[in-house]
Amino acid sequence: MGTARRKGGSREEQGLQAHYDRIISWFEDAMPNPQTELSYASPFGLLVAVMLSAQCTDKRVNLITPPLLRAFPTAERMAAATPLEVFEYIASCSYPNSKAKHLVAMARRLAQDFQGEVPQTREELLSLPGVGEKTANVMLSVGFRQPALAVDTHVHRVARRLGLTRNATTPSATEKQLKAHIPEELWGKAHHWLILHGRYICKARAPQCHECGLAPLCPSAKERMEKKDGDA
Repeated sequence: MGTARRKGGSREEQGLQAHYDRIISWFEDAMPNPQTELSYASPFGLLVAVMLSAQCTDKRVNLITPPLLRAFPTAERMAAATPLEVFEYIASCSYPNSKAKHLVAMARRLAQDFQGEVPQTREELLSLPGVGEKTANVMLSVGFRQPALAVDTHVHRVARRLGLTRNATTPSATEKQLKAHIPEELWGKAHHWLILHGRYICKARAPQCHECGLAPLCPSAKERMEKKDGDA
């Protein structure tokens, strides 16, 4: 297990770090090698998939990307397309009009400024049309094995429910708090741990607390169980 990043601080801070360490230990046992569920064969393919995945399931994205990338396998090929041509391949995805425009604009920027290659720095990734903090962090972590911790709705929700974050109202605040307590070498794994846990167990509307191995450590699960007992 990675060592905690904070050893000093107040008793409250030490207690919070101990809570993090217990949860990290559970995830390391339960999911020792978590991976993205997006299918991809290149950095460009991953970037396309991550951009499509906003408010869309990985399962749906994995159905869309094979024919899309057969038609436009490189940034140069996609840069030569129109948004309407790309739209025809991604129509079943959420927000296909805006995503088609962003994909073409992103590909044109890659072709014009980066020789068709996906850049490997945060600043350059964020300069691409349609690429925000989450997408940039996924590319750094998953695509290029650099230390980064991407926060999506699953990560934000699960971190809050597990008591890992406090008063974190934005993804950036969640990211900052998580990174302060999780060893840097585990940031990439932590991203996958929290996403997968949120996708299959700690669901937004119906968390499966009775199936969750983290329930004994989870303040949200405790509240739900106490409420259920009180309503009985």
